[in-house]
Parts: sequence; structure tokens; C-alpha cells
Amino acid sequence: MATRPAPPNRAAYRHGDLRNALLEAGLALARDGGPDAVVLREATRRAGVVPNAAYRHFASRDDLLAAVRDAAVAMVARAIEQELAALGDPKPSARYARATLRAVGTGYMRFARAEPGLFRTAFARRFDPSGPAGPATAGDSGLGPFGLLRRALDAMVAAGALPATRRPGAEFLAWSAVHGLSLLAIEGPLSGVPAAMVDALSERLLEMVERGL
Repeated sequence: MATRPAPPNRAAYRHGDLRNALLEAGLALARDGGPDAVVLREATRRAGVVPNAAYRHFASRDDLLAAVRDAAVAMVARAIEQELAALGDPKPSARYARATLRAVGTGYMRFARAEPGLFRTAFARRFDPSGPAGPATAGDSGLGPFGLLRRALDAMVAAGALPATRRPGAEFLAWSAVHGLSLLAIEGPLSGVPAAMVDALSERLLEMVERGL
């Protein structure tokens, strides 16, 4: 006779741990199926508690989805920060400033391809990207993806790599370009092409953005 798995240890969810358990379950659902897969009842099932227990932390499915979205945005920011860290210590040169902009775009697109479900969840809702990032949506630097992009563009102006007259609105143009290619690669016409081709297109896109700004 098959042995049934032991039930979850609900005592582990005391002192606020249940919220984290539900959030982790929501992230797992988003990773597998995007924002539409984030369902409160399924998250409670995965966390090993009855559905009513979740309402102390998330009043509705929308509340859980919002928390999952925030966490996914922070994950995008940390992916970008990893690319930035690979550049080494900051330098005041125009070359380094351009490399910083490329690193932001590279981290963004690599995350989209590595975690398409979380990427789609991160940007599935309306929000004000130009405002300061809250703790839930920020990476280790305290900035979100959009803040990291803005900082890179400001550094380009300071280093003389981007004319100050062309700085206003540049973040929206750069973001539109990398986000568009990311979507084409994970759920559009480019989703079935070889990875090497997408890599090459990504490099050319980043070069186009850098030169076009």
C-alpha cells in the first residue's frame, strides 16, 4: 500500500510565515502559467492550509496577484543588477556609461527568456514606472527596473555619451524597444526561432537603441 505524504506542518506558518508561503506558491504558479495562473485557492492548497486562512493576508485573488507582481518586478531588477555587477567598478567614461545601458537591456531580456511566466506577470498590470520603487519592487540597489534604466541614461548624459537635449523621455523609448523584442521572443513570432538568432537580434537591438537615442 502506497504511503501518503505527510501533511504540511501548519505550525510553521505562525508569526507571519503564512504570507510568505502563499507568496512563494503564487510565484510558482506565475512561473508556470503567467498571471492568469495565480489563483488564491490553488496557492492555499500548495501552502497546505484551508482557503479561509489566506484572507488574513490577501483579501482577494487580486491582492495576491499584486504581491506576486511586485516580487516579480524585484526579480527583474536583481537580474539587471547582476549584469551591472559584471561590469566591475563604475567608471566616469562614456564607454562605461554605454556598457551600463547595454547591461540594463541585457538583464531585462535575459530574464524575460529565462522566466517568461514571471516576466509576463511583472508587467501584467498598470503601474507608474516613473515613481520611486517601493521595497517590494526594488532590487538590492533600492531601484526597480525602470529606475535602473533611468540611472543608466543619466550616467550617459554625465559622461557625454548622450546629449542632454535628447535625455527627456529616452527611458520610454529604450524600454519600449527591449520590452517589445522580449515579448516577441517569449510568446510571439520569434518564440520558435533558435536561441542564437534571438541573441544576435538582442545585441543588434541594444546597439540600435544606444545609437538611436
